[in-house]
Amino acid sequence: MTDRHTAPQPGATPQETPRETPSADGLRLERHGAIAVLTIDNPPANTWHEGSLTALADHLDVLAAEPQPPALVITGAGDKFFSAGADLKRFTEGKATALEMATRFGRAFETLSAYPGVTIAAINGYAMGGGLECALACDIRIAERQAQLALPEAKVGLLPCAGGTQHLPWLVGEGWAKRMILCGERIDAERALTIGLVEELVDAGQAFASALELAERSTGQSPQALDRCKRLIMNARDHGLPHGYRMERELFMELFDTAAPGEGIGAFLDKRPPRWRENPTPGAGDDSRDGDQA
Repeated sequence: MTDRHTAPQPGATPQETPRETPSADGLRLERHGAIAVLTIDNPPANTWHEGSLTALADHLDVLAAEPQPPALVITGAGDKFFSAGADLKRFTEGKATALEMATRFGRAFETLSAYPGVTIAAINGYAMGGGLECALACDIRIAERQAQLALPEAKVGLLPCAGGTQHLPWLVGEGWAKRMILCGERIDAERALTIGLVEELVDAGQAFASALELAERSTGQSPQALDRCKRLIMNARDHGLPHGYRMERELFMELFDTAAPGEGIGAFLDKRPPRWRENPTPGAGDDSRDGDQA
């Protein structure tokens, strides 16, 4: 494990040592208190394969099932690659293999996009193809200055099949999405910040620490409110304003079936920090991901 993961980080108390789940599938899970860290660790370029994609979806399912899902930071091992995407050799093995890879990519990154906690990509190097699609499926992206980002699939006769054509236009607009996908334009981190592809630009070696700091900040939010806010924001991609307004009011009232308003308002009036993780369940019970159709 790299040094940037071993230093004390926000989210881990002095009594709490980050816990790591060893893995041979190219993906490493570590816990820093209320924050989970997933490191893409498949040298030399942190490429995705069937095992790591399955592991990503499985880890996300387990984390999402926790009473209060942790914030999640995703980064790449080393200091050169976030992820270079898929191993192209797999796509030379025929249509059946291509379908298997596309299906696993889709399931993994759709699960990431739907994860109820805050997800942050700490882009510490090249994010190419499926590597960039992983970052696009996160809520927030922090890039180091040396990072390079691209969706170059069409150059090799393929197309982005893990959400790239869907997420990118929402973030950067149709014009820049077409430049990157149709013209194969690779952009640097400064350009990515300018067009809205990333939300923060940091110096080399600082993305992970910045992502942990932001993830720690998110743990001060009510998990029940955060989950619903995230779904409302994502709802805007699929539905018009009238639907969003109605869903907003319904989820607002749904919060009063949880302990969140009582704890949050009580803490504000008492001038103390809210104790979200000491109040995991309301008196009447709460499953924040059921019954939310508007």
